[in-house]
Amino acid sequence: MRSSVINVTQLIMSLNDFTCRVAVASLFILAFMSGASPTQSVSAESPNPAKLSSPDKAATILALENAIRPLVKDYKGDVAVALYHFESDTHWSIRGDEVMPTASLIKLPVMIEAYRQVEAGKLKLDQRIEMTKDDMVQGSGILTTHFSPGTNISLRDAIRLMIVYSDNTATNLVVDAIGLPSTTKTMTELGFPETQLNGKVYRRDLSIAPERSKKYGLGSTTANEMVTLLTRLKRGEFAKPESNEAILDHLVNCDDTSCFPLLMPKDVKVGHKTGAVTRVRTDAGLLMGKGCTIALCVLIDNNADTRWTDDNVGNRLCAEISKTVYETLAPKETEAKSDSSDPSEMKIGATGELVEALQRTLNARSNPSVNVSVDGDFGPGTEAAVKAFQSQKKIKPSGIVNAATWTALGALIEKDEPAPAPAAINEEKLPIAAADDPFGPPQVTCAGWTIVDAATGEEIASKNADQKLHIASTTKIMTAYVALQYAASQPEVLKEMLTFSKRADNTTGSTSGVRAGEQLPVGELLYGLMLPSGNDASVAIAEFFGRKFSSDDKVDDIVAYDRFIERMNIVAADLGMNQTHFTNTHGLTDETHLSTVADMAKLTKAALSIPLFRELVSCRQHGCEVMVPGGYKRNVLWQNTNRLLGIEGYTGIKTGTTNAAGACLVSSSQREGRELIVVTLKSADSDARYIDARNLHAFGWRKLTEKK
Repeated sequence: MRSSVINVTQLIMSLNDFTCRVAVASLFILAFMSGASPTQSVSAESPNPAKLSSPDKAATILALENAIRPLVKDYKGDVAVALYHFESDTHWSIRGDEVMPTASLIKLPVMIEAYRQVEAGKLKLDQRIEMTKDDMVQGSGILTTHFSPGTNISLRDAIRLMIVYSDNTATNLVVDAIGLPSTTKTMTELGFPETQLNGKVYRRDLSIAPERSKKYGLGSTTANEMVTLLTRLKRGEFAKPESNEAILDHLVNCDDTSCFPLLMPKDVKVGHKTGAVTRVRTDAGLLMGKGCTIALCVLIDNNADTRWTDDNVGNRLCAEISKTVYETLAPKETEAKSDSSDPSEMKIGATGELVEALQRTLNARSNPSVNVSVDGDFGPGTEAAVKAFQSQKKIKPSGIVNAATWTALGALIEKDEPAPAPAAINEEKLPIAAADDPFGPPQVTCAGWTIVDAATGEEIASKNADQKLHIASTTKIMTAYVALQYAASQPEVLKEMLTFSKRADNTTGSTSGVRAGEQLPVGELLYGLMLPSGNDASVAIAEFFGRKFSSDDKVDDIVAYDRFIERMNIVAADLGMNQTHFTNTHGLTDETHLSTVADMAKLTKAALSIPLFRELVSCRQHGCEVMVPGGYKRNVLWQNTNRLLGIEGYTGIKTGTTNAAGACLVSSSQREGRELIVVTLKSADSDARYIDARNLHAFGWRKLTEKK
């Protein structure tokens, strides 16, 4: 997962709710004080990015920061943590994009690739594999120590041994069956370029990536990539239901309980895979409890404790992090638990918000104050505080909060600041806004929008049409338009072979998946630009065409790229986009890279005049072959990020997402020979942008009907 860095000030000020601003500001202050970089990695086009515009979500992230960062702050080693909470759609990480060794954790992607090949008909789960003496390697597992050469097992059993017992010999048998390069190839195509299997276990002599083997050992990944992999696995995106169920079953039966499962409540199901080698300790998996499902990854390198025991401090840290993450995100009890048959009584063992209220009230109304911790757990400390309060009030000091104790406590303090007196609340006259206009535009979440007749450019309706906003990857409309303008007069350029530069390959954020040194036709790469929103493709295209715009076609990549940016701004001026300035080709956040919904509508109208642009933005998926001259060829699949293309009547154009820009969408629809362009910038989240756009398209068509 390639990432972009959040602009902290913009993030905080973009939040509508004051409490949310305070929470997120506190989050970054906390990160700064802890010595960490106060940034968070978010894919420029990733599914389900953290919705930081929500006060609840900001509070959730702050709670995670408060709970997890202290665990890793002073740890003697390098630690990366990432998680995704399904119920709140929250992603959070520490060093989430740092590439680190996996050890045996790489066996999880190997398993996914094996099942994908089974579904493709390349392999069968019941096909037999014979273990030879050369296959038998040392380390974890049972095949080498308990079985003899000539043992014959099924592919399904080899996968089971690879995951449940982390069997190294079984792993090599599976890798031989699927082909050593296939795991890395598939992970890259799926959008996980750093998740790579470098070789077979204990067979570095057979490495397909010697430099990565030297640096990372058996395999590599990032915490964010592994969490996204698990998230998509849980959603069933990689395999048919029966295969997906089998994969999860293997993970749930992993017999290593030294990490995530160690401190987890018994009613929480843990499906995971660990890894350990010398100074490396890793674990990644799904924590599945009542009302709470979490994808979690912890990667540890340079661990000072190299002991091969369950109490290794790296293992223990994994266990502490998983326990703390679950406790932070799991739904809290709304009522105190009590073994008493009398629901009015509360005693040791109870938990929840009512216990917190009790603890606050004890602190406020005991004299002297009992100073009990407000943590929602009725433990020995709270019991002692209850006894002290009961003694003060001449109640038998039982430590059980009974009717007499409730009466003595009075009205509970349910928040840190007591609620005002009922009389004041009941007499307060709250303001009321004007009624909604039943004939007006729909209520939307976006900061700015416009509806334009695509044929004439006439504005039908708008809000904040000239407000400068970040535009994220909708920038690529201009990137494509500039390239296609050149191709309009010299169409042969689209067939020229483009060699992907290392600079393009290193571009952060959403990716086309093309690698440095690979070649493909320029016209093909335009699909990699517009469908998966490849930031890397935008740089490669700019470098290529930037040379065309220069008097010297031998200029270096940086100069060529700058020439292309210059052309983007010249074209913007020619189109009358007077409130627009481009500083890059992809839309990653820059303070001066801004536009308006009105300007983006002008650009879109112009771009739609080019038939190939229409073809690009309406295409839902496209396959392409890339190659290295004199070397390999491989196939790449690009899928459009625009969900509206799955609905009849919608015809394009482009999505965009960054934290500064929010969720953006430029879209078009056709009906009865007419066409609308709708631009929405800074919607609340990915789902909201599609709702905003559809509502505005419907409103636009109604307005056009009224004019007839």
